Amino acid sequence: MRQQLNINNIYPKKSLGQNFIHDNNFLLKMNKYIHSTNKNIIIEIGPGKGALTKYLLKKKFKKLYLIEKDNTLVHHLKKKYESNNNVIIIHDDALVYDYSQFNNKDDVIIYGNLPFNISTRLLTRWLSGNIWPSFFSKMILMFQKEVAERIVATRNTKKYGRLSVLVQSRCKVSKLLDAPASIFYPKPKVDGCILLLEPTEKYSKINFLKLEDLLEKSFSSRRKTIKNNLKEYRNILESLKIDENLRPENLSVSDYCNIASYIN
Repeated sequence: MRQQLNINNIYPKKSLGQNFIHDNNFLLKMNKYIHSTNKNIIIEIGPGKGALTKYLLKKKFKKLYLIEKDNTLVHHLKKKYESNNNVIIIHDDALVYDYSQFNNKDDVIIYGNLPFNISTRLLTRWLSGNIWPSFFSKMILMFQKEVAERIVATRNTKKYGRLSVLVQSRCKVSKLLDAPASIFYPKPKVDGCILLLEPTEKYSKINFLKLEDLLEKSFSSRRKTIKNNLKEYRNILESLKIDENLRPENLSVSDYCNIASYIN
């Protein structure tokens, strides 16, 4: 007889940045923000032992995709949900998985307790397509608190930077919940934060790669003025009537997108 996998014997792997949520009170709070209909396709990134999955399953949805990299956890999830035809378990790395099968007509919602060590790379990948709006209609994601603060930061603040502009050029972002380190096992050294990201078409025609390159140059030295950091674009700054004596954090998301739109 095949030995049954005991969920209590599944331990987080540091190599995969795994921190499982074990606090049910926190999950109940998060559950209040989970809204879907039978037209939605839900994608959960890194379901782990299925702590959040059990709440997603209680919602209405067309299909629920669980993308998990860990072999042991995939085995556990398949055993647990193999009888549910609407649950599709994907054994893959979310960073390299091909999302092209989805489009914005599918009304996709992404949920995820993202490993802190790959969260910004994952987010940038989902935002980077030049076909916009993207395949998702909204995302509710866990980030390290410091990263979340950078994502939602507004101009003229210390935490406003490259990541703030990149994300806000593509999405309306709002904070939902703080996630103290105590809700995770193992307990990380930092707190988390859950953000809601909803695609916007305001800057949909901006070339994302050009914007990335522009921001890399602009924020390469925060203490210098954009006159120094963006020397090659001084004619564009002049055309847009942007004061070249400003520092990188003084320019708005709109300013950066306007500059990017002029770059050949």
